[in-house]
Amino acid sequence: MVVADELVHVDSLLREGRIAGVDACFPVAFDVWVAFNPRAGMSMPFFSSRHRPLVLVRQSPPFGHGALVADFAPVLMAFGRFHADFQVRRAFAGTPPVGKGAYAHAEHGGQFEYAVTSAAMGLPARVVDALPKLKFVSSFGVGFDALDKDALLRRGARVGYTPGVLDDCVADLAFALLLDATRGLSESDRFVRRGGWSQGRFGIRTRASGKRLGIFGMGRIGSTVARRASGFDMEVAYHNRRSVEGSPHQYLPSLLELARWADILVITAAGGEGTRHLVNAEVLAALGPQGFLVNVARGSVVDEVALADALENKRIAGAGLDVFEDEP
Repeated sequence: MVVADELVHVDSLLREGRIAGVDACFPVAFDVWVAFNPRAGMSMPFFSSRHRPLVLVRQSPPFGHGALVADFAPVLMAFGRFHADFQVRRAFAGTPPVGKGAYAHAEHGGQFEYAVTSAAMGLPARVVDALPKLKFVSSFGVGFDALDKDALLRRGARVGYTPGVLDDCVADLAFALLLDATRGLSESDRFVRRGGWSQGRFGIRTRASGKRLGIFGMGRIGSTVARRASGFDMEVAYHNRRSVEGSPHQYLPSLLELARWADILVITAAGGEGTRHLVNAEVLAALGPQGFLVNVARGSVVDEVALADALENKRIAGAGLDVFEDEP
């Protein structure tokens, strides 16, 4: 990594173009700076310490012997370019380490000072407990539900993540799923591919424009979804734990009320035990047989058994899902 003792030094490096593709930098710990590139969707730590810290990169189990998962390929490439300033070891979540140079955190945890992970991989307590010298965790993603907060607080480790990097992309996907669910785009594609067009009409679906859009979770992503809705002449309301100061949209004090009001319910709330299965059978019943559900948050927010039952029995009109409760 590029060594920088002060933020001004990092700024000068940015201005001089010596750090390619980086748009901004901000402090996340006493001796660590993180620079991030929203377009590339990755963050990069700058260490002010002069020794070569050992970094644990936690990633998905490899597909094939020693293969890299695409999510971490650019990260490892970045670390590799600056390996003179630190050392890198990989560990695969859920499996023994594979490949030359991979370290098992259980056996070598005392060597690691920094850990790199993602919102998908997270950092469970058993891993944090196996890293007694852990100072800093860099998580490539949005949300903390996969990071064990209590274990990290006990360890005194700082955490950096990448807020704002995916707001536009997730909002775009929310509308892609919304349009697919209401207009039946992927369903009609399957209809044509199986030759159904020669046996009868596909049928009429509903429009998306002019609908009532309910947003559960009016944070950065929820607000971005709300801005997209203005182009579709949608009326927007939302539910949060509390109303958002300065929001032009109607606040409803319960998720149940929001579901009753909405034609389309979009979930952009945080994951974790606090929101687990909040979208349950009662909420889906309130959404009703003309209502659509779109989830671009965490799969755990939706009771999938209740959702499958509601879809099968046509108690809601459709659903567009980017996430699931149990993902490979």
